[in-house]
Amino acid sequence: MALLITDECINCDVCEPECPNDAIYMGIKIYEIDPKKCTECVGHFDEPQCVQVCPVACIPVNPEFVEDRDTLWQKYQRLQSEASKIAPRVGEQSSTSPPPLGEQSSTSPPPEGEGIGSLSRLWLFAFCPALSSPSSQGCPDC
Repeated sequence: MALLITDECINCDVCEPECPNDAIYMGIKIYEIDPKKCTECVGHFDEPQCVQVCPVACIPVNPEFVEDRDTLWQKYQRLQSEASKIAPRVGEQSSTSPPPLGEQSSTSPPPEGEGIGSLSRLWLFAFCPALSSPSSQGCPDC
């Protein structure tokens, strides 16, 4: 069963960060729970964490989304599968991640400078307007 935040919610902000599935979000007036993401913490904890931290006890079971533990477990597995397709595994680089420091990006590399370390060159290239131009011969101020 998915959970539901009732009108007694005082918007104290303690439930949202506790949800391991990011099912809790700020609605128009109060926090709400996305029933497609709520597993009642099955797969993460023994009890729903939002219910545990709510100071006004305004998070009952949502009667419109009655699910047994097996269904919640399947939802947890589906959410984990979807998350693994989006986020890279530890040590892997996603296609949207910037290249690791020291690897060349799609822009031209910064000009070499005498006595300037690679991190300093990268910083200069990123923040100095004169060096960010491909035709730049160097920065008069640096």
